[in-house]
Amino acid sequence: MGSIAIIPARGGSKRIPRKNIRPFLGKPIITYVIDAAIQSGLFDEVMVSTDDAEIAAVAEQYGAMVPFFRSAKNADDHASTIDVLLEVLDNYAAQNRRFDHLCCLYPTAPFVTGDLLKRAFQALTDKQADIIYPLQRFDFPIQRAFFLRDGLIQWADPDNYLKRSQDLEPAYHDAGQFYWFGAQALTTHRNLQKLRAGGIEINQMQAHDIDTEEDWQMAELKYQLLYKHPGRTL
Repeated sequence: MGSIAIIPARGGSKRIPRKNIRPFLGKPIITYVIDAAIQSGLFDEVMVSTDDAEIAAVAEQYGAMVPFFRSAKNADDHASTIDVLLEVLDNYAAQNRRFDHLCCLYPTAPFVTGDLLKRAFQALTDKQADIIYPLQRFDFPIQRAFFLRDGLIQWADPDNYLKRSQDLEPAYHDAGQFYWFGAQALTTHRNLQKLRAGGIEINQMQAHDIDTEEDWQMAELKYQLLYKHPGRTL
């Protein structure tokens, strides 16, 4: 049954128009994750789920499949990633094609590499997890967080303020790049919070969230810094 890479890339991005195919250092940004998925050698199929003909054309030009278009119901601002993934699996099942594992790869994650995908897949099998997240460590202890209410500071946890940083447990956040799933677990539970989840830690240079023009510029600078040193590996 094998594995499938699903890249969800609708056409209606609001904050950065045409974000999914905007040039990132000279190439449509979606092509970085297509290349990583293909180069990993992990997938029987690398496909893009989109409602947009231009995105589909770019995806196919760079080696991905677009065997069907996303439904209008799952192309609006309210559709969840899970809705999109389940629609894709249902469409393949209608063609009598099923998969053991799937990887949801976000189209604006140019720092993803084939080696990182392999590492995450290995964690999925080793930990017998339903889902694996790439995680980044918060660079400041969240136990020392403040809330700002009416201009006044309120401690999130006053007991932790005087503790040494090294005595506080590290906390992590989703790097927002991809998720590896067991297909059966996803179709059974249909809810991320019900899945047995694991994670792999990646460093601050291996991901960058892109939601604004400033994010985009910073991501390009970080990418150039990372890859101008040929000896550096991820």
